[in-house]
Amino acid sequence: MSDLHIRCAAPTDIDAVLRFWRTAAEGTSISDDRDGVGRLVARDPEALLLAERDGVLVGTVIAGFDGWRCSAYRLAVAPGCRWQGIATALMEAAEQRFTALGGRRADAMVLEANERAHHTWAASGYHREDHWRRWVKPLRG
Repeated sequence: MSDLHIRCAAPTDIDAVLRFWRTAAEGTSISDDRDGVGRLVARDPEALLLAERDGVLVGTVIAGFDGWRCSAYRLAVAPGCRWQGIATALMEAAEQRFTALGGRRADAMVLEANERAHHTWAASGYHREDHWRRWVKPLRG
């Protein structure tokens, strides 16, 4: 993985990230637009981690920390680059960030139907907590 470079996203990366997610990420989020990603990058410039190989975006993860919880979102790897250690490298970078910020436990949002992702997260040491459920409410229409 010596040719893999992980860095924080900049505002100039937003359009490329959104295009990447359309092909590499499972599902969509209400915040998958220029305004949503722009707010993330502006509020926490180190949260959105990008993996690049030869200047090409091959993976992402959002490593968010709100002072209470460490949360991983949007772990995505380009379809042609999977099983090459990119997800592992991204999660290691995210966990290093969490530890540096004083985080005590990381959690991940993983789609129930994305069984391929379940194996990836389990291989990274994460486990499912069935006694919790996510409750959501859209704030705008």
